Amino acid sequence: MSHRVSTPDNRVVVFLHSGEYDRVHQGLSIAAAATAAGRRVEVYLFWWALERFLMDRLDEPDFAGREDVADRFEARGMPTARALLEHVRDSGLGTVAGCTGSLGALGSESKAGDSGIDVWLGWSAILQRTAGVTDRFYL
Repeated sequence: MSHRVSTPDNRVVVFLHSGEYDRVHQGLSIAAAATAAGRRVEVYLFWWALERFLMDRLDEPDFAGREDVADRFEARGMPTARALLEHVRDSGLGTVAGCTGSLGALGSESKAGDSGIDVWLGWSAILQRTAGVTDRFYL
């Protein structure tokens, strides 16, 4: 199976703001599918999504008030958010970036060093890095 060579024009950018497990999972599913197709992916973490990463809450699906979905999720062997993140990282095509403003607002600067997040950026740098990318997803 051949993969398409990635160019700056076909990058995929995922902005994760919500920390709800379904949204984080969906964003990482998009990222994993893109890397499987040979595309570069940049995942940007803000606010509650950043907090979920900093608190290392990527393994257990927690769908508030929807235990039926959590049970079905597990019964079907669906990958966890962590498994999707590992796929993105293992591909060599993905970058996970954290927002410095969100980090400060959360008061979590002490957790930044051990977070596993590849790069910390503010909005000016994020806008420069993502200029011209058409495949953007905001969750």
